[in-house]
Amino acid sequence: MESSLSSISPDSLFVRMGGRPQLIYLLRHFYADVRQHQEIGPIFTAHIQDWPAHLEKIANFWSNVTGGPIAYEGPMPQKHFPLGLEARHFEAWLDLWSRHCRAHLGPTEAAELIAAAEGIGQRLRSMISYEAIRSGTRG
Repeated sequence: MESSLSSISPDSLFVRMGGRPQLIYLLRHFYADVRQHQEIGPIFTAHIQDWPAHLEKIANFWSNVTGGPIAYEGPMPQKHFPLGLEARHFEAWLDLWSRHCRAHLGPTEAAELIAAAEGIGQRLRSMISYEAIRSGTRG
């Protein structure tokens, strides 16, 4: 682990936002609100049984995205295909994400993390739409 940490750029978003401790802090607060959200809470409740493990996995994902240690491996987009997600779900998630980023990070870091989430969300929506058309489940 020491060698992977030494290869992290001190200018990376991961470092500038406070590393894994700040990332975990952000995710814990964000997902506490997600679980209570009327629109997206039920989706998460139906599919996540082990929240501590899920938060660790999501922290690994965001570590990769922000230039931290490469810790996440897996088919993130495919996990979302069967959930029946619609534009309103993405909007609710991004709204909460933006609020939490702005509340828990500096303005520059919040803006970068929000932009990253928006880009990921756009790609994920496109992949879900393509998969739905391909499989004939929606479209």
